[in-house]
Amino acid sequence: MTTTPIRTFQGTAPLTNASGFFYRRGPRLFLATSRHVFLDETSEHRPDRIEIELHIDGGDIARCVDFSIELYLRGMSVWRDARDRGGPIDVAAIEIAQDALPASVALQAFEPGHQVRDARAVEIGSNVLIVGFPLGFQDRLHHMPIARHAIVASSFGLRFDGKGYFLTDARTHRGISGAPVVMRMPDHWVKDDLAWSLLGVHSTRLDIGTRDLTVDEALGLNCAWYADVLDTLTAA
Repeated sequence: MTTTPIRTFQGTAPLTNASGFFYRRGPRLFLATSRHVFLDETSEHRPDRIEIELHIDGGDIARCVDFSIELYLRGMSVWRDARDRGGPIDVAAIEIAQDALPASVALQAFEPGHQVRDARAVEIGSNVLIVGFPLGFQDRLHHMPIARHAIVASSFGLRFDGKGYFLTDARTHRGISGAPVVMRMPDHWVKDDLAWSLLGVHSTRLDIGTRDLTVDEALGLNCAWYADVLDTLTAA
């Protein structure tokens, strides 16, 4: 219930599928995803709005509605993105107008307390999940996401190649960009019904330009941007 499919549009024309998740900062609610879902200059991907799915009945999760979010107001983008010393960060957040949500909306949201603050709690090889909508695939009756099993493939807490991400080893597909990368919390960490730590935001598969496409298999590695960037993106 934290995770929603994202469909991007230019006017009425559908463009791409992606994944996103809800993040609450105090009284404010945000949708977090990959920045390239909202704008990718390299591929000329320039949607002007998105649609997400919202559950509207906690007792019957098959009941959902589409919810449209405009990406621009008076020609200016309304999402938030960031840079650090390593360059652009492929994470974005957009605030959701809660007074526009259906009165019966049923969702869960990660909060700052779900982030891992001590990198020593996550070891290389730790089991994690990437929860989203690969190729737009989902449980079409209940509108629930798919969890892909992964392991942490680089030293957690270190900035791989000086960038603000770590690596995961998992089978991923288009459409899962923006998915949360999560790890089950130890019982003594659990403070609410959402018993998962938010480690990062899945971005893209990692490949190397020297790979021989006819001989070498893809590495099967992925970039996950550290979730603490959400502290910056959701600050007042």
